Amino acid sequence: MNLTSQLHKIALENGEKNAYYFMDQACTYAKLDEQVTRFASGLSSLGIKEGDHIALLLGNSPHFVISLYGALKLGAKVIPINPIYTPEEIGYILRDGDVKAVIMLEQLLPLAEKMHHLLTDIKHYIVCETGQTSGLPALGDKSVFPKLKSFSELVSNGDVTFVDADVTPDDVAIILYTSGTTGKPKGAMLTHRNLYSNASDVADYLQINERDTVITTLPMFHVFCLTVALNAPLISGATILIDPKFSPKEIFRLAEKYKPTVFAGVPTMYNFLYQYPEGNPGVFQSMRLCISGGASLPVALLENFEKKFNVVISEGYGLSEASPVTCFNPLDRPRKPGSIGTSIIHVENRVVNELGEEVAVGEVGELVVKGPNVMKGYYKMPEETSACLKENWLYTGDLAKRDEEGYFYIVDRKKDMIIVGGYNVYPREVEEVFYDHPDIVEAAVLGVPDQNTGEKVLAYIVPKTENLTEAHLLTYCKEKLAKYKIPSSIEFLEELPKNTTGKILRRALKKKVLENQEA
Repeated sequence: MNLTSQLHKIALENGEKNAYYFMDQACTYAKLDEQVTRFASGLSSLGIKEGDHIALLLGNSPHFVISLYGALKLGAKVIPINPIYTPEEIGYILRDGDVKAVIMLEQLLPLAEKMHHLLTDIKHYIVCETGQTSGLPALGDKSVFPKLKSFSELVSNGDVTFVDADVTPDDVAIILYTSGTTGKPKGAMLTHRNLYSNASDVADYLQINERDTVITTLPMFHVFCLTVALNAPLISGATILIDPKFSPKEIFRLAEKYKPTVFAGVPTMYNFLYQYPEGNPGVFQSMRLCISGGASLPVALLENFEKKFNVVISEGYGLSEASPVTCFNPLDRPRKPGSIGTSIIHVENRVVNELGEEVAVGEVGELVVKGPNVMKGYYKMPEETSACLKENWLYTGDLAKRDEEGYFYIVDRKKDMIIVGGYNVYPREVEEVFYDHPDIVEAAVLGVPDQNTGEKVLAYIVPKTENLTEAHLLTYCKEKLAKYKIPSSIEFLEELPKNTTGKILRRALKKKVLENQEA
């Protein structure tokens, strides 16, 4: 079984059930399955075949769902790309990923014009018409026109009897490029088995079924959304509410109109919803489960959100290389605030030392993962693959600890740990102290070089009021933290830099600090 065969099975058994709503327009499973099949046929008519690489430059939309499942049905390998990346970032992935066709928003046509002569291996630019422009723009370079194809025409002209490619579970289905925090992005190769097993196991663990309605507002090109808020619901016969772009106002509108049962978001989304003054907590009464991932959820935010909205947040953990989920707080046992929960079905997590030996309960080590969800490797990077895949264990680079009941706790990124005078300081520990302060909206802590102590702790704060001072917060920290953990300075910002999923970018703050030091 794989994603497309399961979608087809649901369409045969319950075709009139709504698969999704988009801009308040519904689409049934039968219609979605037909569009997926026609699009796969359309791709085949262009000469795209099993094993070819296809990039998706799309936001949250039916275009993304149809393109993803249609390409997988054909047996192509899909490379989702953030459409707001710079031309340089997009160009690198298209070249490194050996892409043959790009499925893109019509607003990105100028990008195709600019790049197509540099990317000669790309044979087709399939344009998803959104109605926001009147036909194709007057491109200066007319040579790109033969490569342009219409998404809607491929779907309408496709053969509804097209048969799935004969792919194996170990064939690569998706190549997900990491954000490149430590260098050039790496393409994690996820197989059909990886994707289907993780979506199925997440659905089982969180009890997602055909009675659920899931808000899908996380970016679909990101692995968190891809598995938890897209694949898991669709292979379970649930309905997804496709939200093009997160905004608290729209989430509250969707909640009031459609009575959703599941919401998945990153910590900053929960913070925005909590802080939104016009939000009516009563509209969340239909919600049986909220899911948090992508970054550590501050305990104070979790408790405040649950109290205000009368919901339960299940925090989990994952990474692109694991498709992504490895842990979630269970629904049938007590949830532990601050924990990422226990290992999901069919996945094993351990905490090990530098020799790969499992450490004792409560000790900090590196989190390693094993299961059917673990990637095949990095595309064209055998050395990097060998460095993180050892004897079927995936080394995550995250520091963690385990309690006596098998609940795991992320201490911090291994690379983010700060060493002050020989003492370890975990940024998350200091950030939790700031999140406990009633006048702080967001916080980020990082370490930078210091000639006296090796490194020193810096903090960046988004305050609720203008009256908050550095002196007050330093005094506050002295009551909560050991001396070596107290920030040497605290800077106030209107907002913290974030990526497209809402994850706070410590590296952007650190880069700014280092540049200022050099200047």
